[in-house]
Amino acid sequence: MSALIPNPRQAGVLDTVRELGNVKVEALAERFGVTLQTVRRDVKLLSDAGMLARFHGGVRLPASTTENIAYRQRQQLNEDAKRAIARAVASQVPEGCSLILNIGTTTEAIARELLAHRGLRVITNNLNVATILSDNPDCEVIVAGGLVRSRDRGIIGEATVEFIAQFRVDIGVIGISSIEADGTLRDFDYREVKVAQAIIRASRQVWLAADHSKFNRPAMVEVGRLDQVDKLFTDRAPPPAFDKLLGEAAVHCIAADAASQDPGDKTI
Repeated sequence: MSALIPNPRQAGVLDTVRELGNVKVEALAERFGVTLQTVRRDVKLLSDAGMLARFHGGVRLPASTTENIAYRQRQQLNEDAKRAIARAVASQVPEGCSLILNIGTTTEAIARELLAHRGLRVITNNLNVATILSDNPDCEVIVAGGLVRSRDRGIIGEATVEFIAQFRVDIGVIGISSIEADGTLRDFDYREVKVAQAIIRASRQVWLAADHSKFNRPAMVEVGRLDQVDKLFTDRAPPPAFDKLLGEAAVHCIAADAASQDPGDKTI
């Protein structure tokens, strides 16, 4: 079976379940103004793709902490949010600085927004980022060595960690799969996590790019904690429970409205 690319309504169903937790099928039908049959069809497709779990009369997020959503699906999910985040990040990247960009569909969106920047030196373990930024003649791109992961063209492994450790850059921009309620940052692949930790150590400032779906999402491997992050870029204000965590960690949170060209700035 090919990977499901959710349509806008199905993406809305996913957002609703992330927001509310367990949701009845009837409530979803009412919210989206469609028939029960339509919602049940959407739910079955999302469940078969591993993106939702069904229970009698309703749906919830899958309990697995070990597997991420397939790369092609992640490319399509929250596209507007990722573009808004990317614009917000790019607006704060000064020309002539050094950066590390890691694996992820959000960091790839950021790379596209950096195509007009001048004098950048970018280190990346993401072949997609390298390909995008190679179209900028005024950007020097350095690609980390290591094992290429075929599903998303990320570069991982001990050789990658050792390569990153040689550098000290102005800004490290990382994506993440999960921000848990205790402020823990998590991901799914321990080899990818080791590289992200190396990027954190190699960066004078750490910027985290994470859309709203990453809050309260389970994942298996700890990358770090919010107090290791200087700026958090997201597409909407984080859930209220995170305000205290962000404040205690002294994280500057920039919430970019996905419906607007101009990022909002929410200082926590």
